[in-house]
Amino acid sequence: MSQTVTTSDHHEIRSWAEKRRGRPARVKGAATGGILRIDFGEPEKGLEPISWEEFFRIFDHNRLLFLHQDETADGKPSRFNKFVDRP
Repeated sequence: MSQTVTTSDHHEIRSWAEKRRGRPARVKGAATGGILRIDFGEPEKGLEPISWEEFFRIFDHNRLLFLHQDETADGKPSRFNKFVDRP
């Protein structure tokens, strides 16, 4: 069974994303601050690219945690991730 872990460590989040060719983004037209995403592969039309600095400014301002999976059940790198509120 594959596990998920949470972190608020900027270096760990950026490293996880970049190992999977992910880039920081936010949903276009979202409220102030934006809804964060990691964009993989071809850029999605509903997302706008942002810098890592802007990404982590929003991340910290919204007091988020990054929930992610390192590997799938069969041992391959996983892209599963989501942002959750800190307790």
